[in-house]
Amino acid sequence: LFDLIQYQKTIQQRNALLKYFAKNRTWDKDSLEIYDDPIIRFGTKIFTKRKDFVQQLNPIVQNFYQIISGGKEAVSVLYESHLFEELLKESLERDRMLTYTSKGIHKDDLLFEMDHVLIKKIGSQGQQKSFLISLKLAQMSLVKELTKKTPILLLDDIFDKLDDTRVSQLIEL
Repeated sequence: LFDLIQYQKTIQQRNALLKYFAKNRTWDKDSLEIYDDPIIRFGTKIFTKRKDFVQQLNPIVQNFYQIISGGKEAVSVLYESHLFEELLKESLERDRMLTYTSKGIHKDDLLFEMDHVLIKKIGSQGQQKSFLISLKLAQMSLVKELTKKTPILLLDDIFDKLDDTRVSQLIEL
């Protein structure tokens, strides 16, 4: 949490300086570069924790999805990161025009795929809902493993958009 707070503060400070430069029609590349090291240092720690978390989460999601779907499709959770020192430097001119930092882990994303294609592009409503339920069950499973306490999982309108097979499998779970 400390690393995340420090990272966010550094990004805010860098963005404030970019806005200052734009407002005052000035530019000092060296002043911006002092933020690069903390962004990369804190960002690397956060990236590592996120990557490890997704590596833990992914097989659990896949397992729950296989149970719910009856093994009809393969899903995965991927972590897409924007943490690279060269990206930060390459985006400097763009950041100057936009007046904010456009690359960094604050732009990272999770991608949800089914059969190697984004699930939001090809998945039916039932497949998307099955994936979401699998993701929630996986999160619950990890929380239980880490805290040694069983969390309460509330799911609203859980059977809507699911076919009979998926409803049956979900009830079994």
